Amino acid sequence: MAGRIQQEIRQSSPIGSLEEEAYLNVLRTANALSQEIGELLRAHGLTSAQYNVLRILRGAGERGLTASDIGDRMITRDPDVTRLVDRLEKRGLVERWRCGEDRRVVWTRISPAGLEAIGPLDASLGELGHVQLAHLEPETLRTLIGILEQVRDRG
Repeated sequence: MAGRIQQEIRQSSPIGSLEEEAYLNVLRTANALSQEIGELLRAHGLTSAQYNVLRILRGAGERGLTASDIGDRMITRDPDVTRLVDRLEKRGLVERWRCGEDRRVVWTRISPAGLEAIGPLDASLGELGHVQLAHLEPETLRTLIGILEQVRDRG
């Protein structure tokens, strides 16, 4: 029996395997959720990647992080964190400085303007996340979280 994903993507030939069908469902769902978040962020002049960096830097506090540390913490990986941070710095949303002990190391922290830019988004994003998933029972959400963690752990 063909799953709903085959109809949604208008694929006439059967999907190869159960694993492929699950994979396509994960991608389709992630895209649907992230599109709504992207629209909300665009209304505030940010991309998802920019918000992700600002959120990470807010959590890092006054000390800040290196580009490598930021990249390691991103939800969705960006191959060029430095360029992303460059754009945020030009907008005054982050501050950067070279390490005194090792000039090769550049630290980045969120600026007051960056905090001001993402502060109002906390409630809106929380509300959107609730709207997107509130129709699921808490136990279903816990099961979903567990399954997704298993997929990332491959076990």
